[in-house]
Amino acid sequence: MARPETLELRPIGIVHCGLGSKVEAARQPAASAATGTIELYPGRNFEHALEDLEGWERIWVLFWFHLNETWRPKVLPPRSVSGRKGVFATRSPHRPNPLGLSAVKLLRIERLTLFVAGIDLVDGTPVLDIKPYVPYTDAWPEAGAGWLEDEARHRDRADAASIAGRVAGRSPDDPIQPWAVAFTAIAAEQAAWVEARTGLKLHDRIRETLTLGPQPHAYRRIRRDGTGYQLKVREWRVRFAVSGHEVQVMSVGSGYRPAEVARSADSAEDPLAVHRDFRMTWP
Repeated sequence: MARPETLELRPIGIVHCGLGSKVEAARQPAASAATGTIELYPGRNFEHALEDLEGWERIWVLFWFHLNETWRPKVLPPRSVSGRKGVFATRSPHRPNPLGLSAVKLLRIERLTLFVAGIDLVDGTPVLDIKPYVPYTDAWPEAGAGWLEDEARHRDRADAASIAGRVAGRSPDDPIQPWAVAFTAIAAEQAAWVEARTGLKLHDRIRETLTLGPQPHAYRRIRRDGTGYQLKVREWRVRFAVSGHEVQVMSVGSGYRPAEVARSADSAEDPLAVHRDFRMTWP
């Protein structure tokens, strides 16, 4: 039998949520507090296809990584500190066929709209199929975790168990337990100020990234900064320190130089006004 060179896929719907870019989305549904909707397209009898789905607590969503234009045979996952991995051994979106799979929580269905939580997709993601998540056959908690177990063995685990146990939302089955992340009073105040002025959930973004570990990492945009470390979140710079197995977020700052912020004041729209106000609040 001849092998098909191409396959034709037709999206059945589209994701609507407040996540506009890949860096805003959580890496896994379990790490996401985001909600959104899946809007199925009309005129295809999907009303009948949705019957009996609402009784399921979770659903599998098969989707297309529409923001990716190329693929890579080796990628650097956010949780790897030992180098690149083969893409088939990861959940990376940079795949030969950019297919994704997420188990999200189904809240309710209204006609052709599915309301879901724990979403790790970006706005506008094409949906290819929906299936129920069946716990007794879809969950294998005792299964091996591949290179994640190797990562855990390579890390210093001396005090990790006691600290990780204090991290909200951790999974007891995760071979790499999350780091504890604490904010100084000034850092928490600065993150809250940025969120109030820009809508960027900076506090959550910092915590989600640093619970994976504070090691310098290109994908997570972490680098050493003098005696400490720096995390980039969009145009903001977060400085933090590490003590034992705890990350201490020290401060938040603008990623723009003072001269750049000063020049923007001459613009009619002043696109960096929020950064100038930030610097005036925290010189």
